[in-house]
Amino acid sequence: MKTKILFVIDSLDCAGAEKSLISLLSLLDYKEYEVYLKLFGYGGILEKSLPKEVNILDPMAYTKFSELNLNSSLVHSFKTKSFDMLLARLRYSLAIRTRQYSNEQKAIKFWQSTTSVIEEDPTQYDIAISYAQGVPTFYVAEKINAKRKFAWVNNSFRINEEDKRFYRNFYDEYTNIVTVSGSAKEIFLETFPIYNNKVKVIYDINNYAIISSMSELGKGYQDSFDGLRILTIGRLDYLKGYDIAIKACKKLKEIGIEFRWYALGKGPLETEIKELIKHYNLQENFVLLGVETNPYPYIKNADVYVQTSRSEGFGLAIAEARMLNVPVVTTKFDAVFNQMTDKKNGLVVEMNPESVCEGILKLIENQDLREGIIKYLSTEKKGNVEEIEKFYQLIS
Repeated sequence: MKTKILFVIDSLDCAGAEKSLISLLSLLDYKEYEVYLKLFGYGGILEKSLPKEVNILDPMAYTKFSELNLNSSLVHSFKTKSFDMLLARLRYSLAIRTRQYSNEQKAIKFWQSTTSVIEEDPTQYDIAISYAQGVPTFYVAEKINAKRKFAWVNNSFRINEEDKRFYRNFYDEYTNIVTVSGSAKEIFLETFPIYNNKVKVIYDINNYAIISSMSELGKGYQDSFDGLRILTIGRLDYLKGYDIAIKACKKLKEIGIEFRWYALGKGPLETEIKELIKHYNLQENFVLLGVETNPYPYIKNADVYVQTSRSEGFGLAIAEARMLNVPVVTTKFDAVFNQMTDKKNGLVVEMNPESVCEGILKLIENQDLREGIIKYLSTEKKGNVEEIEKFYQLIS
């Protein structure tokens, strides 16, 4: 009998946790495991990268309902003479409009508003894994029948006392909690010291063979620009620090550097980011590329990779840039030194536009520094597929 495993994640848009899950699934032994995947948002760009052995479960009724526009949801509610899902949707919409919430708090508001209309999965699984904090964690804890449950934490997890009490009701249901770096574990245990004996570390998996081969395939930059190319990858939200990147871009332009800064990603702040680019008259300098299934030709052909994050659980895009020997400039977020050695495999700078700009200039102007970093990167260990053994140990 194969072990029946369920993975749950918000969606398969092109982001760090999602790419890490794809890498993990690509390495699993499907002779031993029967794998199912539940999503809260379907149609993500990475769905086409799933191994064929993975069984994608149908959307829940509320997931399908939430994708309807307001008029269609009203018609549906009147036709079915059931208004529970409509009321749940309105409760959540009103709740997040009353004030600014963090992503973790939005997840709480979503679950408080919708849990009564989200059905349980009657299937009995051997193992259920929530591969992200927030809604997947709540769902697996409350709605899934499994002999053992594991929760992944892939960011720096800091929340207030009220939210901590809410999360505890769900984390109590898990056999183990997995963080994606040593620093992510430390930060999680600052918040939840009670789970000290439950927490394990399994790094986000990077498969160098796949990344290297994909960097040779598909399209990359399609413009005719032949100056310095800077690349940033990340969801368009506050924690990725795009405001820092755009202000650093403005400073580079004022200095007179011939460059173009590209960004791969999408997210809730896209409109605000576009407005900021326009405000600083950077339309020709800071280019939003959207999302790409294969970002690796862009990374490989960048001159500098820049990460301006305020927080990361690990920083998967940095690891990908390092594997392709691209010099990195990154802000000093919590987990950065899990993989970065300043002035060896890149530059670690303070979390402000001035420092980011200065770091980029150092790589442009100091050829010895740049060549030394590239040489060091070429000798670094590539990828960490051996982390799959930790996964097997966890679930064995």
